[in-house]
Amino acid sequence: MKLPAKILLITCGTISVALGVLGLFLPLLPTTPFLLLAAACYARSSEKLYDWLLGNRWFGEYIRNYREGKGIPLKRTAVAMALLWLTIGYTAIFAVSLLWVRLILLAIAGSVTVHLVSISTTVRSRRGSPTGSHHVPAKKTDRAMNKTSDENAAGWNSETGSTSSAGKRGSMEQ
Repeated sequence: MKLPAKILLITCGTISVALGVLGLFLPLLPTTPFLLLAAACYARSSEKLYDWLLGNRWFGEYIRNYREGKGIPLKRTAVAMALLWLTIGYTAIFAVSLLWVRLILLAIAGSVTVHLVSISTTVRSRRGSPTGSHHVPAKKTDRAMNKTSDENAAGWNSETGSTSSAGKRGSMEQ
């Protein structure tokens, strides 16, 4: 890869990580899409940054859960919805005087709530599972339980959920 393209991808990835961090604190700014974009940029430009992102104790879980089809942890879903309704509710009641703007804000909050509820959730297990996983699917129909052989062939270690460097880079490029 040529140096200008590599620099551009690293820059885009870093900006995406920064926006993802903001998304942790701002209810209307999504975290996971920005982190996935950062992972894709880093996978194509810097193996060191890609490994750092997936190994990061705050960000890595978002990406791993998405790639494994586990969804969002139940606690994070609850916190996101609480912050969403507190922020939009306060704004709609105290900061906005136009009725149509209030209705739009409430419609946005309702739509985001429906979206969050429709995403599969994970719950923490009380005991560690023998495979070392920290989450168990909330439903038996969860997509994580139906992994395809293509995912395993792309470098996934089905017992630990980790990948080899070749598997990680190959699966992000697809």
